[in-house]
Amino acid sequence: MTEVDWSKVRRPWREGPDPDAAGESWLALTDDDLLFRIESLPDDHGLDLRLMEVVRSDRHFFIRQEAAKRVTESSHLLGQSGDRHIGQILVRRLTRREDVAYLRKLVDESRHIEVRKAAEAQLKALLESLAAAR
Repeated sequence: MTEVDWSKVRRPWREGPDPDAAGESWLALTDDDLLFRIESLPDDHGLDLRLMEVVRSDRHFFIRQEAAKRVTESSHLLGQSGDRHIGQILVRRLTRREDVAYLRKLVDESRHIEVRKAAEAQLKALLESLAAAR
């Protein structure tokens, strides 16, 4: 059996605070403070750009997933679909007719089983919902 080089399989992560974070960046917060900030946002927070900074960061996948869950405009997450942790969050939010093609593309092209499975489940639910609405 061949040994796996995890550095090529998993995205490396950095525990916060990020010493390179400038100004009021949330990346300057500790992991605990960052998670608290994310979890305490109201539903109508209007801070998607701050959350996307976290989503695109090198923070631990759990922190990036929690930030992705709080993004209110799913279109911000489309560019992150190749990230298996964010792709799972994204596909669960796709519910419109125009999302069918995107979900099919993810099912066909994603390298990550978690993203493919989540996309398959969401595609099935979306197709059933669209059929029932006819």
